[in-house]
Amino acid sequence: MSNDIPAVSVLKFLANAGSILKNPLPFHHDNFEIKGDTFKLQLGFGNEVVFSRDPGFAKYALQKNQRNYTKSPIQTKDLAKYVGEGLLTSEGSLWKKQRKLIQPAFHKKQLAQLIEAMHTVIKEELQSIKTGEAFDVFEIFNDLAFNTVAKSLFQTEVDRKKINRLQYITEQAQKMLVKELRQPYKSWYFKYAGPIDKHLALTQEARDILMELVEERRASQQKVGDLLDMLLESTYEDGTGMDDEQLIDEILILFTAGHETTSNALTFAASLLARHPEWQDKIYKEYAFAKANSTSLNEFLRQCTVTKQVLEETMRLYPPAYFIDRVNIEEDEYNGMKIPAGSNLLFSCIEIHKHDDFWEDPLQFNPTRFDDNAGMYHDAYFPFGAGPRMCIGNNFAMYEMILAVTEMVSRFKITPINTPIEILPLITLKPKNAILEFATR
Repeated sequence: MSNDIPAVSVLKFLANAGSILKNPLPFHHDNFEIKGDTFKLQLGFGNEVVFSRDPGFAKYALQKNQRNYTKSPIQTKDLAKYVGEGLLTSEGSLWKKQRKLIQPAFHKKQLAQLIEAMHTVIKEELQSIKTGEAFDVFEIFNDLAFNTVAKSLFQTEVDRKKINRLQYITEQAQKMLVKELRQPYKSWYFKYAGPIDKHLALTQEARDILMELVEERRASQQKVGDLLDMLLESTYEDGTGMDDEQLIDEILILFTAGHETTSNALTFAASLLARHPEWQDKIYKEYAFAKANSTSLNEFLRQCTVTKQVLEETMRLYPPAYFIDRVNIEEDEYNGMKIPAGSNLLFSCIEIHKHDDFWEDPLQFNPTRFDDNAGMYHDAYFPFGAGPRMCIGNNFAMYEMILAVTEMVSRFKITPINTPIEILPLITLKPKNAILEFATR
């Protein structure tokens, strides 16, 4: 790799290996502060990774010259073996074909059909919040997010045991993938002692459950307007629909990508609101006004601008997808930096979102920064990625989170038990020890 990019030595990497395994973000931050907004980390044996918190570079790779940048094997191979080749993990012509097919199902007009079902699930899940006792809220939001995706996919009655089993398998596969990525020195053990095979068998069980649900829907000849209907009715340009294997791949991706990032963001939002009660009050007032002045959930959502700002600020401080990975196909150059073909690039969204060159008081929780000035931050804000591969479910996620936060704040006042907010950077940025206490409002 070119000498144009400042390097962090393999010795420094090895000296910090223990702390990097637990949480690599402080190590990366120190390197950014010393080396600048782009540096390369030498991992030994000729392996290097380029880290960047330059939003212009990120935009260049994700948008302006995106044809030359592909997703890394972490997603296209490691994750794909558990969830298949769907929108998140596919590349090239398959991705283009699937994106064109599925995009219409996630247009705001189509999502309007799902909002009532979303709202019903959210209200049911929030009933499990207990008042007057401290507990980790992540599990509440994890179940809420998974069941919201499940209900949006299958609005007809589905055996609760099947949904619970799907959730278990999805989460177990993700935990196994984290182990593989964080402990590459155990790859021989994972491969030959059986853990990977065990989790691949679990994944096949999930595929079998989903295929049963699909076949039940086809046999019923019902049309209920859920995501499954939309996927079954979608056709390619030649008039054919997805084959069953591809359909199951896409459903698995929706479960995987559609619940973990949302549950993370909701947990961080609740944690921030607990520490900033004045914003709870603002959301409550907005909720009361919007509810009194709306004749539909669509109207209600449009009026929840304060809640939207709180969520945008939450994802600035704690972006669930805190890194975006790419590999360039051909040699490239950006701002004088030569990037040899096949370079591994990691764009740090969390560093870009907290960079004081682009944000005023970047470590402060200040949702008003997204009021009328959101445009000024647009180029340094990547909560859902950027370019053609921007998350297809961004509107779905925002609707779900606005409904969840307004419903939560309308019922409860939230206080924190521990401070500061703790994080666990895995495949996504997960909350850790999110211990809060709720009181009836």
